[in-house]
Amino acid sequence: MSDLERHEKAARVEVSDNQLAQSLAGGHNEHFKLIERRCGVQLGSRGSTVLISGDGPSVAFVERLLAQLVGILRAGHPLFPEDIDQAVRLLSANPEVELKDIFLDTLVTRGPRMVSPKGLAQKLYVEAIRAADIVFGVGPAGTGKTYLAMAMAVAALLEKRVKRIVLCRPAVEAGEKLGFLPGDIAEKVNPYLRPLYDALHDMLDFDKAKALVERGTIEVAPLAFMRGRTLNDAFVILDEAQNTTAEQMKMFLTRLGYGSKAVVTGDMTQIDLPTGRASGLVEALSILRDIEGIRVVAFTDIDVVRHPLVQDVIRAYDALDRRRREEKLSRGAVEEQQAPNG
Repeated sequence: MSDLERHEKAARVEVSDNQLAQSLAGGHNEHFKLIERRCGVQLGSRGSTVLISGDGPSVAFVERLLAQLVGILRAGHPLFPEDIDQAVRLLSANPEVELKDIFLDTLVTRGPRMVSPKGLAQKLYVEAIRAADIVFGVGPAGTGKTYLAMAMAVAALLEKRVKRIVLCRPAVEAGEKLGFLPGDIAEKVNPYLRPLYDALHDMLDFDKAKALVERGTIEVAPLAFMRGRTLNDAFVILDEAQNTTAEQMKMFLTRLGYGSKAVVTGDMTQIDLPTGRASGLVEALSILRDIEGIRVVAFTDIDVVRHPLVQDVIRAYDALDRRRREEKLSRGAVEEQQAPNG
């Protein structure tokens, strides 16, 4: 490839519809500005024609990106800045990926927002939940484990494939002491369950969600409340499962009745159990992953769909953990060599 081809290239993408072209550009051209920052190109428009200029490989990449984004818009799926950012990541990681196969798998629609997978791992996760009755989604914060499980649960309820949703978490404090909490038992455990309520209200109108909770169609409860129950025709989500004990995990999984699904989510780098207590999630993954009907989907920092800096934060902490493990192994080897022979 010549220097001229590498550094001086231009291309056009014909959108053929002015309204579609405006949606592609985003309000105040925010989509185009994001693509320019991420890909190092310059974008402009003349009516329904998008003009791309920059170095050869970047222009070719953005040409493919815009063509796929136009296809998503033509299918009636709106695009938001976070979708553009994720599309750039996906196509960068896998040039052969078909974005429409991921973005058009709509799980729940609320107003203009459509909840759908935002990456290949999320797509595999959604397909695993559809196919299996027990699914473990494990990986770092921000990968959509709980959010997508909630979307699948709400979709199953609205489509009458289940009669109720049960959402639970272990009540373990994340490195803080909440102290004495006034009020009844629901008020005492509410701080632990707040993330589940937040995701729920993203899927359903507030009044509808409130009515379903009040009727018991959607139940949000601490894990301890599951003991002794059998859950039939239910979609059950156990969040923050890394903070279950082995006994609690066994108790939860054996609650599953006929016509039910269970999704277990957790991040094994954020275990807040007291020192010496083994994580029920770690044990379950080691003994259950080969059972037919149980699926495990592992997410990594590449799959984070929050602010782009979250990926960098996760990688920095992972690198620190690796260094500490290596230093610990190195110290152990030195101490073993220095120990007197006996």
